[in-house]
Amino acid sequence: MRPLEINFLLVGVGGQGVLTASDIVCEVGLAAGYDAKKSEVHGFSQRGGIVDSHVRWGVKVYSPLAEKGTVDVLLAFEAVEAARWIGYLKPGGLVIASTQHLVPMSVMTGGSVYPSDEVIGAALHAVTERVMLVDALGMAGDIGSPRLANTVLIGALSTNLDIDPALWLTVIEGRVPRTYVEANRQAFWAGRGKM
Repeated sequence: MRPLEINFLLVGVGGQGVLTASDIVCEVGLAAGYDAKKSEVHGFSQRGGIVDSHVRWGVKVYSPLAEKGTVDVLLAFEAVEAARWIGYLKPGGLVIASTQHLVPMSVMTGGSVYPSDEVIGAALHAVTERVMLVDALGMAGDIGSPRLANTVLIGALSTNLDIDPALWLTVIEGRVPRTYVEANRQAFWAGRGKM
């Protein structure tokens, strides 16, 4: 039996495909028969700033925003962003996080320190034991383009939801240029652990 409501929060850095991924997650929800809404913040996304997008599926969704502590799935496209947004995850919720590190300028110039993998892991495990780390960038590179990392993460997400993979692929194929359909199919299956 499907859950009546699922709250997603997708987070990352501008240029990682967070907004495209949130469009896909929203469209899959609609295609699966849910009411679905999304909201996004991308003020500095063009400059490598933080990007976040809430997607909610339900019988009837009145607001696209999930409150802190109510997110079922946190999908993070960059490691430290998973830790930054962990407060939104409900206890025992699912974190799917890319192992990619995008070091901000403040760290490069010595103004701050990028947290270690141990610190990030401790922050996530303080809220949930359900943490799935994905080398999305490495898998995407194996397929031929680091730009496919968002589709790898969508593939990983799809393994945790009772929705036919064919429906995910139909939505993905409708969102990407025709010349990239096959590469995105490969990235999706890589994320599902089929490659």
